[in-house]
Amino acid sequence: MTEEPEGAPESNGRRRGRPGYDQATVLTRAIELFNRQGYDGTSMADLAAELGLSKSALYHHVPGKEALLAEALDEALDELTAAVRAAGTGGSASAYERLRDVVRRSVFVLVAHQPAVTLLLRVRGNSELEQDALRRRRRLDAQLAKLVKAAADEGALRDDIDPALVSRLLFGMVNSLVEWYRAEGEVRAEEVADAITALAFEGLARR
Repeated sequence: MTEEPEGAPESNGRRRGRPGYDQATVLTRAIELFNRQGYDGTSMADLAAELGLSKSALYHHVPGKEALLAEALDEALDELTAAVRAAGTGGSASAYERLRDVVRRSVFVLVAHQPAVTLLLRVRGNSELEQDALRRRRRLDAQLAKLVKAAADEGALRDDIDPALVSRLLFGMVNSLVEWYRAEGEVRAEEVADAITALAFEGLARR
């Protein structure tokens, strides 16, 4: 019996053999594999096997492993950067209101992009790309610290704790969600956002 070539059409007109993937699906599966095996421990051959593709077919989708990491880190950082930047632009809201809002929004960003954020939090600066991601995280901490100081200057927050420390602690509370939060679980993102802001800001309130 003659073996049909990979991708040969079936009688109903559909093609069989090698599966097809769009760019978003390749990225999603790559992030899952990086989180499972570690970025440094994952090769393009591993990803090709995960997707059921040959390496050459995978290279039609992406130029290499680092390009996938770059997309993943951008996914994790871009919306959070936008939220922090918007909170720092002023407007009619007080610094305290803007600070609470950005903490709430960061919860929803993490929930919406949890695998990518998990990968971001595991970055250790082993390449220029990873070092750039760490620099972006430090800039976010610094911007949030300015907002903390502005809220303290308004008299809304206690001023006996270093704003930079408060910033790291606030982001730390949100980032801890990657360890236990599951979108399919019983706790909704809104409940988590409410709980984090209540715990954080009641403790930070000026007495």
